[in-house]
Amino acid sequence: MLSRKAILSGLLLMMVIMTAQMPASRVPVPVTLSWPDYFGNRVFLPAGNPVTEDGIALGRRLFYEKALSSTDQMNCATCHQQAKAFTDGKRFSAGADGVLQPRNTMSLANLLWVRQLFWDGRAASLEEQAVTPLTAAHEMGQSLEVAAAKLQRQRRYPALFRRAFGSDSITGDRIVKALAQFERTLISANSRYDQYLQGKYQPSVAESNGITLFYANTDTARGIRGAGCAHCHGGPKTYSDLFHNNGLDSLPADAGRQLITGQAYDKGRFRVATLRNIALTAPYMHDGRFPDLESVIDHYSEHVAHSETLSPFLQQPLRLTGREKKDLLAFLHMLTDSTFITDPRFSNPFNNN
Repeated sequence: MLSRKAILSGLLLMMVIMTAQMPASRVPVPVTLSWPDYFGNRVFLPAGNPVTEDGIALGRRLFYEKALSSTDQMNCATCHQQAKAFTDGKRFSAGADGVLQPRNTMSLANLLWVRQLFWDGRAASLEEQAVTPLTAAHEMGQSLEVAAAKLQRQRRYPALFRRAFGSDSITGDRIVKALAQFERTLISANSRYDQYLQGKYQPSVAESNGITLFYANTDTARGIRGAGCAHCHGGPKTYSDLFHNNGLDSLPADAGRQLITGQAYDKGRFRVATLRNIALTAPYMHDGRFPDLESVIDHYSEHVAHSETLSPFLQQPLRLTGREKKDLLAFLHMLTDSTFITDPRFSNPFNNN
């Protein structure tokens, strides 16, 4: 029979071995995101959720994790596919229960600069935004508490959360924080338009004419033709953190921003979405009514519907010529960033397992 001393010595040895085998605690490594200077530095990086290597890696995995849905059959990427600039090509996406969403899926490109998320601007941060698709009954349909419990039971996740947040505890708050960290890295800034801005690309005649049309306003007295798109989509990021009624209907079926603010002047107003990768994100508008960019250009040229809240920039029809429409289309295709839709940093990590 072993002596008490021998037993204690054996236990001590086992503890030493187990301690040596435990992963060393690690401090999350912060990541410095980069973008062209002309994008500006008015970004949203909350102090309570710094972007780190392990946080991004976890968020990327969660973005493609089907256990976050009530049926274990869908994930964030179901509606936000990288090849389509993180949209899904559908007019309305179906939730886990098969019910269609009331609005078209928005692209996730360059959200680091966006202050008010969703078409109606109801969310003030990516952390807040993530809660809705995860928990809404007709989207992924699962509470954050249930999602956290499911991940806690999986072999890999406790260690991944420890690396990202310092402990094995998995919570809904940490889930949305990791997703937000990953989504902040989805920066699209390598289109032909970017290369043109950096002096590395010479636009074709059609593209050059399209750029001029996009930024210019028609001035009949001076003989200048313009589409005035830059009123809403001006600047290199091609979006503004504003809401406009863009004349889809004289009596908007969807009240839009008014549902959030309760203000009559917000009726039919929706967030100005980025035009980055616009050629990849059809169909268009909050209700996906336009199947292609030609239809969008035709709308702004000839078919804007007047109403009390119509944007002041759309009061007069553009009446673009056929040539002008083609030139404007050529410019919009310049905004496609092929490296963004193929970047392995944004791809499904489960495909590598």
